[in-house]
Amino acid sequence: MKSRFLILLAGLLLALCAQARPHRGKPPAPPPPLPLGARPALVAFADELAAAQNWDAPLLREQLSQALDLPRVRQLILPAAVGTTKNWTAYRDRFIEPKRLAAGLAFWADNEAALARAESQYGVPAEIVIGIIGVETFYGRVTGGFKVLDALATLAFDFPAEHPRAADRQAFFRSELAEFLRLCRENGLDATDVRGSYAGALGLPQFMPGSWRKHAVDFDGDGHVDLMASPADAIGSVAHYLAEYGWKPGEATHYSVRLPADPVTRRRLLVPDIKPSFTAADLLEAGARPSEAARDHVGPLAVIELQNGPKKPTTVLLGTENFWVVTRYNWSAYYALAVIELGQAVARARTTVRPPAQ
Repeated sequence: MKSRFLILLAGLLLALCAQARPHRGKPPAPPPPLPLGARPALVAFADELAAAQNWDAPLLREQLSQALDLPRVRQLILPAAVGTTKNWTAYRDRFIEPKRLAAGLAFWADNEAALARAESQYGVPAEIVIGIIGVETFYGRVTGGFKVLDALATLAFDFPAEHPRAADRQAFFRSELAEFLRLCRENGLDATDVRGSYAGALGLPQFMPGSWRKHAVDFDGDGHVDLMASPADAIGSVAHYLAEYGWKPGEATHYSVRLPADPVTRRRLLVPDIKPSFTAADLLEAGARPSEAARDHVGPLAVIELQNGPKKPTTVLLGTENFWVVTRYNWSAYYALAVIELGQAVARARTTVRPPAQ
């Protein structure tokens, strides 16, 4: 009887201990996102857009009020924490790697004629187009899983107030939401079903809706633009976009340089960042040492510095106006150089791949 009592007591103690231990399983699932609802700013936006486009205002108000407010989108749109050190080498290695190179080779082989025609028509080298589509979507493999209506509505009406540029970014996304709704009407798309990135970018080249409506082209000649499923349209549209922003055929994208040791002069040269602001003569006068090719360059140059983590030397280069054009796609020197180097790597790989035996 005593031993049975001890066994029951031990079982009770074990049960109490189990209840006291912290839960080690999966964390509880976050609550499902809720609709934005008919908040005043949303209703005013819907009524104004409906009046401008001669659309049904109550129907548009209902559609937008049912869009989901996505906490994950608000989190992703925030910049990195202040003091976070960037790492160009790590960033580069995300894109210049065997699987993406293989996918780039296959994409180039499948679309060689469209790439050559885009280069001939717009002056943008095939490798630059290859680099952009490869960095943006892994050649169409990763185009985004967010419902674009929800993502854009979240950023248009519930943009995170802690963002350092909250006011102008929210205004931008309201504009893109309007462009998205117009795009869907023009192309017979169901706005509630289209998927893209957390910021609302669409298709193989990840065009924002406004860029799609302004710069996308029907490059396969089927009578409509389809950046979701037509590689030719994506290729032609990327090349057209860069040409519209001033791509100069035959001009290099960047050169090497050694900056002066004087920290004051160095900081002064780096202030304009990606914006081409100095001639080669300006750089020489400041004590910099541009490469021979850079010294012969006609036109302004940007002095660009990319960090390689907290303990390694930075990467420094001179960006031309064509480098600046690539940053119009994404305003980041890290992005632009990754695009350029991925395209170059795929181009080099094409010269080493042997054709299959007949």
